[in-house]
This record gives sequence, structure tokens and C-alpha cells, in this order.
Amino acid sequence: MPRLDTIDPTTDTGAGADILNGPLKEKQINIFKGLAAHPPVLEAFLGWANGAKGGALSPAEGEVVQLLAAEKMQCDYCLAAHSKIALGTGLSEDDCLQIRTRHSDDPKIQALINFAAEALDSYGNVSDETLAKFMEAGFSTEAAIEVVAGISVITFTSFYNHVHKTVVDFPEAAAV
Repeated sequence: MPRLDTIDPTTDTGAGADILNGPLKEKQINIFKGLAAHPPVLEAFLGWANGAKGGALSPAEGEVVQLLAAEKMQCDYCLAAHSKIALGTGLSEDDCLQIRTRHSDDPKIQALINFAAEALDSYGNVSDETLAKFMEAGFSTEAAIEVVAGISVITFTSFYNHVHKTVVDFPEAAAV
């Protein structure tokens, strides 16, 4: 059960309801209903989350980062949401499970997994060797920045979901 206020876009009024009934009309999910209780934070989050997808990582590669971070943060809401989103980028359910266990048969994706996982585990103190392998796999400086930005997005949402106890409104992610 949620522990903080939420906004019901069908009955509430104000800036939060306006965001839910405007730009988020098609995305009235529980995390946004909760964040809508603080409209400036919701707006800032939406801007940051959208800006963090700068195009250096493909949508599927971006979801690799999101799944790894959600697994590390032990966020059931984020795991459920990003497992569903990942399927829309062409990743399979098996791919999602393997990524969450830090494995891929694709060498480029494995280099991304290794880089993102080390960034998560070391609070960004990635070794020269891991960074070099990431770049040798075909990633750029911009991609490295997007990995860090993606991790920051999941860090915020995971912390919020843990405090709020956001009710998962997606199919539950499979256990690994």
C-alpha cells in the first residue's frame, strides 16, 4: 500500500493532475501518480529521464542499463516496468533475465553490461580496462555519459518506489 500521497487524475485538480491529464495522459501509471504530488519534481524528473536518452545508446541498449540498475537497486516496480519496456525494444524475456544476471551472448552487449555493472558496483569508479573494452566494443563518450545518466534515473525512481511502496501496475518481472 502506498505510503505517500498520490494524485488521482480523474478526481483531483491542480498542477499534478494537469500533468497527468496533459503530457502523461497516455502514461497514468502509479509512479507518475505518486510523483504528481510534487509537480516540480515530476516535471524535472520527466525532463531528466527524457534527456538521459540522448541517442548514443539504442533503445534496447538503454534498457540494458535500466534493467541492470533496477536489479542492483532491488526495485520490483522498476524491474516490472523496464522488463515490459525492453520487450518493446526487441529484447526477449530470456534476454532480460540474462541481462539481469549480467550475461549476454552478444559481445557488444556484454561490454555494455560489464561497464554499467562496474559503474553500479563501484559508484562510478570504473577501471581503465573496463572503460577501454566498452569503447573498443563500439561505444562512445556520449554512450558512457548515457549509461551514467540511465543509472541516475533508476536510482531516483528506485529510492522513491522504496519509500513510497509504489504499487506495481505492470506484469511482475520474472525472478532470476
